Amino acid sequence: MGSEQITPFPSQAVPSDGPPGQTATDIGVVRWLSDRTGTLWALVTGRPVSLYAAAVLRIGYGLLYLAFLLREFPHRSEIWGPASPWTSELAQQLFEQSGWNSILTLSGSRTYFELCYAAAVATSVLFTLGWRTRIMSVLFAVVVVSFHARAIFMTDGGDNLILLMALYLVLTACGRRWSLDARRNRRAVVRAGTTPPPVKTFWLQQLTDARVTLTTVVHNCGLFVIAAQVCLLYGAAGLYKVQGPSWGGGTAIHYVLNLELFQPWPALSHLVDQYPTVIAVASYVTVLLQVAFPFVLFGRLKYPVLAMLLGMHIGIAVLMGLPLFSGAMIVADAAFLPDRFYMFLARCARRMATRAGLRRSSPSEGPDSRSVPPQFRSGSPTSGRQTTPGQERPASAGKDKLVPDPR
Repeated sequence: MGSEQITPFPSQAVPSDGPPGQTATDIGVVRWLSDRTGTLWALVTGRPVSLYAAAVLRIGYGLLYLAFLLREFPHRSEIWGPASPWTSELAQQLFEQSGWNSILTLSGSRTYFELCYAAAVATSVLFTLGWRTRIMSVLFAVVVVSFHARAIFMTDGGDNLILLMALYLVLTACGRRWSLDARRNRRAVVRAGTTPPPVKTFWLQQLTDARVTLTTVVHNCGLFVIAAQVCLLYGAAGLYKVQGPSWGGGTAIHYVLNLELFQPWPALSHLVDQYPTVIAVASYVTVLLQVAFPFVLFGRLKYPVLAMLLGMHIGIAVLMGLPLFSGAMIVADAAFLPDRFYMFLARCARRMATRAGLRRSSPSEGPDSRSVPPQFRSGSPTSGRQTTPGQERPASAGKDKLVPDPR
C-alpha cells in the first residue's frame, strides 16, 4: 500500500508554461484568442485589401455623378441655381435644423453658380481619372454634399447612396489602381531603375512605417464600412418589404408598373404586366435576395446572388426609369468582387486590345505589370531586392507592408 503511486486528476495538473491555478483549457482559450487577434491585426494592418474594387468604386461613382451633372445641365439653374424655387434662404433655414451645408449658398450670383458647376464637372472628371486622388476625393465629397444639400427634395435615392460612398471613399486608397496616379508611379519606378533608395534615419523610418500602417488601417476600415453600408441597405430594404402585404402577395411590382411616375416606356410596362406569374416570382425573388444578401458574402453563393441583383437593377433602370439609383447600386455591388476577378478582366481587355491593334504588346510585361509595383520598407527582409517592372510580388507573398503611393 505504501509503495503505490496515486495518479493525480487531470484537472489538478498545473501546466509548466502557465501561471499557477490556470488549467490547460484556460490556456487553450487564451492561445486561441491570441491567435485570432493576431490574425485580425495582420489582416487590418498587413496590406491594403481590394485595391481594384476601390478603384472600381472611384471610377463608377465619378462617372455616375459626372453623367448626372451633364444630364441636368440644361436645368441646372432651376435645380441648384438662382432660378430654383427652393431658394438659398429656404436652404439656409433647413441647414439650421439639419446641420447640412453647401458651398452653393455662399453667394446668390449667377456667375458664382456657373463657376461652381464647372468646378463640379472638372472635379468629377479628375476624380474618375485618378489625378491627385487624395485631394480629389475630398473635393468630390464636398461637391456631392453641396449639390445634394442645396436641393435635397429634388432628387431620388440614387444620389443618397452616392453621397455616402463619396464620404467613405475619402478614407480609401482608391487611386492605387487604374488611375493617373498609378501610371505616374509606374513611370517613376521605371526611371529610377536599380538606383538604391536613400538611407533614412531611424526616426524618419519609424514615421514612415507609422504612416504606412495608418494609411493601411484607414483604407481597410473604409472598405469595411462600405461593405457594411451595402449589407445594411439590402437587409433593411428586404425586411421592410416583408412587412407589407403587397410584397407578400406577389403584387408589388404590378402596382409599380402601373404608376405613371415610373413609366418611361408605358408600352413596355404594360407588356411586362401581362405576365402575373413572372411578376409574382420576381417579387418573391427580390425580397429573398435582399434579405439573404448579408449572409452569402462569405461563400461562393454570393456570385449568383450578385448576378441576379445585377439583373434586378437593370430591370429597375429600364422599367422604372431610375438609372442613377440602379447604377449606384450596381457599383456598390462591385465592391464584393475579388481583385483577381478585376485582374482577369484587365488581362482580357489588354489581350483584346492587342489583337485589335489598339495596343502594342511588350515582352517585358508580366502578368500584373499594369498595377503599381509595391515599394517595401527599408527595414524589411526584402528591402534589399529591387522590384523591376513586370516582376511585382503577389499580394499574398510575405507580410511586407506597401508604402502608400500618392493617390
